[in-house]
Amino acid sequence: MSTLEFNNLLVRNADFLRPFAITLTKDSEAAKDLYQETMFRAISNQDKYNVGTNIKAWLYTIMRNIFINNYRRKVKQKTIFDNSANDFLLDYQQAGTVNHTESALRVKDLYQAIHNLPEIFRHPFQMYLDGYKYHEIADMLHEPLGTIKSRIHFARKMLKSQISRY
Repeated sequence: MSTLEFNNLLVRNADFLRPFAITLTKDSEAAKDLYQETMFRAISNQDKYNVGTNIKAWLYTIMRNIFINNYRRKVKQKTIFDNSANDFLLDYQQAGTVNHTESALRVKDLYQAIHNLPEIFRHPFQMYLDGYKYHEIADMLHEPLGTIKSRIHFARKMLKSQISRY
């Protein structure tokens, strides 16, 4: 197969790669990079493609392998080796200390803001916080499901505006 024929075949069958790249990366810019790297590797490894086989599967495999390799590389970059006697692996993503007093004040402010909501919004919102599902709240309050969803949404909106200083 000539290079021109291979390139035409590649371009005709590469459309499915873009959505697959977005699915893998969850980021449009990273997906573009992954797509570009896949196309580059496919062109540079043209001699490894067996004519008559499924080119979509071949491209899919290339993209998946690039993604996995990049993921593993990122994970290794976040881990450093400590050459002490115990050979521990240290991770930069360790949790820091928590200021419990500040957290308690925020929770107190949040509960105060919830208490200050109008009753029409507060009651469904508190039920939602207690773990009830939308349809359960609607059944208990004898209200339409859309009304309950709307009230909880507006309660969240009001709380965000009141507690935006954090």
